[in-house]
Amino acid sequence: NYLLGVGRADCTGPVAEVPLMGYANPDQVGGGLLTRLYSRAFIMADPDDSRRVVFVSADIGMVSQKLRLEVLKNLKSKYGELYREDNVILSGTHTHSGPGGYFQYTLFWITSKGLIRPSLNAIVNGIIKSIDIAHENMKRGRLFINRGTVENSQINRSPFSYLENPASERSRYSSNTDKEMVMLKMVDENGQELGLISWFAVHPVSMNNSNHLVNSDNVGYASYLFEQEKNKGMLPGEGSFVAAFASSNLGDVSPNIKGPFCVNTGESCNNPQSTCPIGGATMCMATGPGNDMFDSTRIIGQNIYSKARELYEDASQEITGPISSAHQWVNMSDVSVELNATHTVKTCKPALGHSFAAGTIDGVGAFNFTQGSVEGDPFWDEIRDQLLGEPSNGTEACHKPKPILFSTGEMTRPRPWHPDIVDVQIAAIGSLVIVAVPGELTTMAGRRLREAVKREFDSHGTPGMDVVIAGLCNVYTHYITTYEEYQVQRYEAASTIYGPHTLSAYIQLYRGLARAIATNTVQDLPRGPEPPVFNIGDLTLVPALVADRAPVNKTFGDVLREVRQQYRAREVAEVTFVGANPRISAENATEHNFLTVERYTSTSDSWHVVQNDASWDTRFYWTKGFLGLSNVTIEWHIPGDTEPGVYRIRYFGHYRKRLSLTRVISIPFEGTSSAFEITSV
Repeated sequence: NYLLGVGRADCTGPVAEVPLMGYANPDQVGGGLLTRLYSRAFIMADPDDSRRVVFVSADIGMVSQKLRLEVLKNLKSKYGELYREDNVILSGTHTHSGPGGYFQYTLFWITSKGLIRPSLNAIVNGIIKSIDIAHENMKRGRLFINRGTVENSQINRSPFSYLENPASERSRYSSNTDKEMVMLKMVDENGQELGLISWFAVHPVSMNNSNHLVNSDNVGYASYLFEQEKNKGMLPGEGSFVAAFASSNLGDVSPNIKGPFCVNTGESCNNPQSTCPIGGATMCMATGPGNDMFDSTRIIGQNIYSKARELYEDASQEITGPISSAHQWVNMSDVSVELNATHTVKTCKPALGHSFAAGTIDGVGAFNFTQGSVEGDPFWDEIRDQLLGEPSNGTEACHKPKPILFSTGEMTRPRPWHPDIVDVQIAAIGSLVIVAVPGELTTMAGRRLREAVKREFDSHGTPGMDVVIAGLCNVYTHYITTYEEYQVQRYEAASTIYGPHTLSAYIQLYRGLARAIATNTVQDLPRGPEPPVFNIGDLTLVPALVADRAPVNKTFGDVLREVRQQYRAREVAEVTFVGANPRISAENATEHNFLTVERYTSTSDSWHVVQNDASWDTRFYWTKGFLGLSNVTIEWHIPGDTEPGVYRIRYFGHYRKRLSLTRVISIPFEGTSSAFEITSV
């Protein structure tokens, strides 16, 4: 028996003009909303409430150090010593379609065009609010665990790297991806369902880098389906049941299961360099199972949801036993690793290899970089030396065979480019062990880490632990490959920033945490060096907000292009309004809804909301014009099971009005389409 609490809160932030975090594509900025982003929090405490653990899965690309430190600071001022760095795990789902701009290290600060306060604040506030809700709703309950295989939802996107791992090791596994989903079910003591956490390794990149609508991708769609199913009659984002689909060792795992093909010729480019005969690496892309990226997102999300639902309904193995957690800060650029009695190696100052710039088959890079580069390119090296400085001999030697593109650990202007101080953290809830990893482990790297942690528990008197890896936790440090995968320097290896022995170092560190939990000596673990907090100005490359304008003889919310009078199910109802910049709404209200779909009820002569902007069936597009003019187009992709009747679409926004040189105000407005009829198919 445990004390359990669950909570969900919006963390969407600005949906326009802010770079989306994930593909590092400067052209990929927000231009609207497909579905809201949420933070989902789960609190688990001993029956006597002596110890508790918080697990948060947020619909964001990754948790940054800046984000984590702000959340911990807020929790401390609110709850004192109850929620701390050792018992709070913050994990990102790794969607590539959420707003960026919440980082303090220069590399990410550059790719997300600065520190964007509205974006950071929305995520911090959403995480805190979800924890608050969970905290206020703690009740006695029970935990169940189940596991099963998810088919047709992933491929290994670096299969040639995977093959570098020893044959004896590979022969123990039936696949080059981890197909297992681990599911934790929560119910209260009266059997009322509270929620679930699922861990499954897949990149949420069903939406590709041409997408401009903020959304939570395939795993977010799985959450949506589960929550809609359990919160019957509620709108998306409402209801008490919380379903988190959290990230795991997804480093080399893609949902784009049709595999890589040359966009220009249609031939396969499943080769060690992922290049095409014509056009090179930039032409080699993988696609999902659907007709387009929206369809692929639904198919993969539906697969993940279906398996989770089956595991949830069948879950009978109860989790019992004490709760504990362990955490350390570690300087990852200087860890000595004992490989065996005679052999000690070291991690390196962070650096990115040439193949980092090649990107992956899920999102290709620019220029002529290819994956699997074990030699530098004199042209790019010369440009780098001139602009950013040359890597030191020591760093080059440490990272071999990686040819260094950016020696980020030696780049400190205007602030350090990459973290040195990293969190390692484990939480144990009875027999469930959550290993919180600050990055993206590949399939085999994750297997080795899980096994090492399990063995450590086994050898200290606590056998039979269920070990899961939670990815993208606490601070972002890119990828972690095995030593063997590192040798061939595809994208994941080039992005293993602390060098060839990164995984060995993590295994040593997490074994230390596991040993401390198993032997009840957590209090003796050194805390390690605290991470720095940089004072970052508000300079960003996000366009400044200007006063919004409506066209002559029009006002905000006026309809520019009307809906048709009649639709059938499975068609798309579409309406365009005189709009205003959605960033203004984000800064005015965290819970702001941009749209509703409403159905007319004749008996009460009133309209009832049937969909909101968190629905996967609605799409909100914002198009910027000149000098403060803009349009909003709302699409409703009418589901096949929609009840026939009379409907309308409404738009809610804020426009920015300048009153004087110093005073600007935001004024709310709304627009409504004509009524339209839906007839059955």
